[in-house]
Amino acid sequence: MSDAYIYNHLRTPRGKGRPSGALHSVSAVELLSQTLIQLRERTQLDTGLVEDVIAGCGSPIGEQGSAIGRSACLKAEYALTTPGQQIHRFCSSGLEAVNLAAAKVMSKQCDLVIGCGVESMSRIPIGSSGGAWSSDPSLAHKIHFVSQGISADLIATLHDFSREDADLYALESQRRTAHAWDNGYFDQSVFTVVDSIGQPLLSRDEHMRADTSLEDLAKLPAVFEKMGADGFDEQAISKYPELEKINHIHTAGNSSGIVDGAAAVLIGDADTAKKLDLKPRARIRSFASVGTDPTVMLTGPTPSARKALEKAGMQQADIDLFELNEAFASVVLLFIQEMNIPHDKINVNGGSIAMGHPIGATGAMILGTVLDELERQNLGTALINLCVGAGMGTATIIERV
Repeated sequence: MSDAYIYNHLRTPRGKGRPSGALHSVSAVELLSQTLIQLRERTQLDTGLVEDVIAGCGSPIGEQGSAIGRSACLKAEYALTTPGQQIHRFCSSGLEAVNLAAAKVMSKQCDLVIGCGVESMSRIPIGSSGGAWSSDPSLAHKIHFVSQGISADLIATLHDFSREDADLYALESQRRTAHAWDNGYFDQSVFTVVDSIGQPLLSRDEHMRADTSLEDLAKLPAVFEKMGADGFDEQAISKYPELEKINHIHTAGNSSGIVDGAAAVLIGDADTAKKLDLKPRARIRSFASVGTDPTVMLTGPTPSARKALEKAGMQQADIDLFELNEAFASVVLLFIQEMNIPHDKINVNGGSIAMGHPIGATGAMILGTVLDELERQNLGTALINLCVGAGMGTATIIERV
């Protein structure tokens, strides 16, 4: 086995995922190709040496489909010999792309691979790719399918998280994100997306609401209450009959935002780093994906984290920082509770509640965010993970070198 090292990473800013968003005019393949171009320029990369570009995408359909990793390589004018592919594990697609890239290096089947991800949610709406787990009655009924928002509210109900708990967490996400941006923590890793004639479109995450107050959050309606009343609550309670009702606490303010974006991570072995005169920034210690109950759906972070720790031969105390995607406030609150993590060690620069969650790209984005933070604080290790649709979780452990 060989060690897999992270040489560099970068991402686009996140644009609001609607027609009025700053990145709506930019297709997914253009978002990803600009990301690959920036990666090439920043590392002076000979793209003829890149042996695969693995691209995560949460709705791999239409202009985001057909092996967008290869399409983006061609648009970015990488070497024609550089292959590309596309993978889909819902919200963890971007992190899974990084993990698969690392696996190719660890197994010595490749020396240099890019793990990346992209999502244009303003152009390809969430859920566009469909799927049997949600739309085939023979399966949906069997697994007590409910939407992710109902699952998030189900977690809150099962574990007694209140609306105020969720809003307080969301407020802190906004505060931490604003602090990170204001202090330049993201500057080295976020590049400006440009239009077709090279004019700047977006340089900073667009979804943030730094002036949000707890009072503002308290005024927002529970997004999934009507959906629950239309039958999903009954479906969830049929799986969890100990509950009399679902407490709907999630709103647009304490759930992840719908946004556009892309990210990329350059991964290779030690010999390739020397050959290309690149300094490895971190080593990928381990990674793991797990399956969990598809009804409550979003409880995968804890078992995936524990599995990754076991595979790395590490204890929780060995981890300096945790980065968990803020899909919904209750997901992070449960992880903090189950893993007994101090709040000042997790999502220290905010997360998707403030910045948004471009599904296929988020995993690669948050890995880069926590790597930068490890370097800023001169810390050693981080665990990155995400809850995943259909009842899964994906985790990765990195260690600075």
